[in-house]
Amino acid sequence: MKTVIWRPISTQPIVKQICRSYAVQAPGNPTLQIFNRRTKYLQKERAAANVERSRQVDYLKDEVAARLSERLLDINRHFGHVLDLGANSCNIARALTLPDPHPDPSGAAPPPLSSRISQLTAADSSRTMLYRDEDLPFNQEINLTRDVLDDEEALPYEANTFDAVLSSLSMHWINDLPSVLSQISHVLKPDAPFIGTMLGGDTLYELRTSLQLADLERRGGVSPHVSPLADVRDMGGLLQKAGFKMLTVDVDDIIVDYPDTFALMQDLQAMGESNAILGREAGAIKRDVLLANEAIYRALHGNEDGTIPATYRLIYMIGWKEGPNQAEPLARGSGQVNISDILGGGTVG
Repeated sequence: MKTVIWRPISTQPIVKQICRSYAVQAPGNPTLQIFNRRTKYLQKERAAANVERSRQVDYLKDEVAARLSERLLDINRHFGHVLDLGANSCNIARALTLPDPHPDPSGAAPPPLSSRISQLTAADSSRTMLYRDEDLPFNQEINLTRDVLDDEEALPYEANTFDAVLSSLSMHWINDLPSVLSQISHVLKPDAPFIGTMLGGDTLYELRTSLQLADLERRGGVSPHVSPLADVRDMGGLLQKAGFKMLTVDVDDIIVDYPDTFALMQDLQAMGESNAILGREAGAIKRDVLLANEAIYRALHGNEDGTIPATYRLIYMIGWKEGPNQAEPLARGSGQVNISDILGGGTVG
């Protein structure tokens, strides 16, 4: 099911000059470099420095953090120490302190999910983003520790440290996903879950296609303005390769309506989600390309009420580190019930 979020947004574009920087391969096995991690760090630092504006555009991260936190309701256990990897502004911590979104109407309201976590470590490479909301009331409702990382692709924690690892809307900027997933498995205790959400697939496909057509029309070529993202079909294999068991991977779409493309790109910039791909063109997008993009976007994707939709495709992942008493799937062919009997007879095939 697709969810539509409506909200008023300003219409003035913000365009900043960005200097080109370069990534240097470290010694050892070569790693495919897609994103400039230094650029992404600076984008998040600048976004978080404007506290009021940064909080205004947290609508997507807050919504996704709440949806991810709800999945903890399906796990009937208490978590001693949980890691929030790529915590941004501690959106998950805030979501864990909220009331149960689906309370039992016949009984008393259950306590928030934070009561099932003894300690939460929120880790991120951007200090300004991580500490942006340290003065808000939710900090007093959960045992929260903030940890500034040198690099989110190199976890500094010992093996078997955490009872769960959560990650919301940060892993789509990771260059080496197989390595990070293996490190997550390493720091988890046996029979502990990893629950993550990342942008993937057709996220912002409307903006991607309209910018490509605008580039072709005005400049006769295409420049990568929207970062590439992982496909849901790849994530199951990556989790399995990292050693996770009992995998669950699913997809959800959130569609946000904006007044125009300038408001969309303003919000992405204020979120710290601007393009950070290596080899992107230095400097701002040219004015004539932006104007052409606005017209093409509306012609191809515009709503009848004059707004434009932007699709955020979310990939949800759940994987469990192998443990000695972990449940195992039954062997193929060991079932005792015929599915045709459940369906009321007939043949299946």
